Amino acid sequence: MRWSEAFIPTLREAPKDAVTVSHRLLLRGGFIKSLASGIHTYLPLGWRVLKKVMRIIREEMDRIGGQELHMPALTPAELWEETGRWEEYGDEMFRVKDRKKRDYALAPTHEEIITELARKEIRSYRDLPQIWYQIQMKFRDELRPRGGVLRARSFLMKDSYSLDRDWDGLARSYELHYEAYTRIFERCKLPAVVVEASAGIMGGSESHEFMVLSESGEDSLVICSCGYSANTEVGEADPVPVEFKDGELKKVHTPVEGTVEKITEFLGIPAYHLMKSLMYVHEGKPIFVVIRGDYDIDERKLVSIFPGIRPAHPEEIKEWTGAPAGYISPVGLNIPVYADLSLKGGKGLTSGANEEFYHLTGISLERDVKVKEWVDVRLVKTGDRCRRCGKEVEVRRAIELGHIFKLGTKYSEAMRATFLDRDGKEKPIVMGSYGIGVERIMATAIEVYHDENGIIWPISIAPYEVILLSLNPSNPEVRETAERIYRELGNVEILYDDRDEQPGVKFKDADLIGIPVRVVVGERGLKRGVVEVKKRKEKESVEVEPGKVKEVVMKMREELYGY
Repeated sequence: MRWSEAFIPTLREAPKDAVTVSHRLLLRGGFIKSLASGIHTYLPLGWRVLKKVMRIIREEMDRIGGQELHMPALTPAELWEETGRWEEYGDEMFRVKDRKKRDYALAPTHEEIITELARKEIRSYRDLPQIWYQIQMKFRDELRPRGGVLRARSFLMKDSYSLDRDWDGLARSYELHYEAYTRIFERCKLPAVVVEASAGIMGGSESHEFMVLSESGEDSLVICSCGYSANTEVGEADPVPVEFKDGELKKVHTPVEGTVEKITEFLGIPAYHLMKSLMYVHEGKPIFVVIRGDYDIDERKLVSIFPGIRPAHPEEIKEWTGAPAGYISPVGLNIPVYADLSLKGGKGLTSGANEEFYHLTGISLERDVKVKEWVDVRLVKTGDRCRRCGKEVEVRRAIELGHIFKLGTKYSEAMRATFLDRDGKEKPIVMGSYGIGVERIMATAIEVYHDENGIIWPISIAPYEVILLSLNPSNPEVRETAERIYRELGNVEILYDDRDEQPGVKFKDADLIGIPVRVVVGERGLKRGVVEVKKRKEKESVEVEPGKVKEVVMKMREELYGY
């Protein structure tokens, strides 16, 4: 492809709202354009990358016996109502009405639709197992789209579904997908780690995520040197041990803002001596959730224990306790208390006195608080102790690339997707669901592989394998040599920068878009009978006779692919 004929609208500066590395470089390199918040157009370079990612995905899915199909994005509400997810999905689901006022959804995922297909077509155990997959645009009304394509409102996803006779069959299908995902990310040169995860709204008995460590990620992982790793939603670690000292219950004046920082500073106590008392509303009634002051509540864990829970409104807090948030506690109140495990054995604690600008010190949970239930709602943090080996864990940010679920019979039972077994008995199909974010692979590769000048693409998903720069193409010798090399390299994916631009512009653009191998033809080199060849990830180039360029390029290409 000649650059002079291509559509590659590079930018010198990225828009100010592009905060992640991948978002900035995708915009600057002319890979994507934003149409609206969380909605993007994939330009030719970006689409070439995505097509390569999709080709790898298809090859590995076909390798495990997957059969590609294509399901509609516009889906009737009735299917979602059968499983309860029409309401459960909440505001993230795009909902539309047709001209007859019937409800439809733009599918955020396709479990209901695949189950509808299965219940109509699967009749006998002889029809199983099956693995069906698609690569299709999905839609989620994200509250805060961010990171460019990392969290968008419309996005490409590979979702596959396994249909089995029993749980042993599901275990085999799950393992096949686990292995396929591992190969996909290895071929994309992404250092993915596999962690235990929450099934969330998908449901099911087991779930794993494939993650890449990155500060641009929205997920957090608990990692231990013993090999344990999990999403913080399900991560298990014990709190940092502290010493509690008993004390007499006293009411003290605290004329400062009711935050952990201000109260502990005013009283001269460590944060772990504070009992953070938080009021929520569950099933229309107030509850207290209390936790050690040096920890925060993981809202996802809280919701999994108390579906539908919400924070109490300021006026509700004042009505039920007599004080504003920051000065409240369950002491002396007849409101159910759920205590985080970080407070086990807690005594000598400080919390609100249910009166503005006053706190209680010397609180003993055993003596002063009637705990209804001990719960694990703590947000795990670096320094907590691994429950497997006792060592300190580390919490790291990460990007989720893929997620696999053992759905079991959640959907097949709700939608009556059954088959007849060998004995003629009707049984529910045992299902699995497996997703990969296609654009997330593209963006994550940039987050992992870049420098101050631009992208450094892994060759397996690079838009082109080789970029050829013709410096001073008005010079006949330069132009003729470059044209000859372009023809000789015709069996590789090559982008030929034949533009009438200054050399500095061409070098900057080449570094920005990150093609793995670069060939430079210029007047200075040709005077010495050489052209320059280099890998994008390396600083130094090698000088090569024009007639040997193909040999050197093919060798570099093989090294990058790892043949």
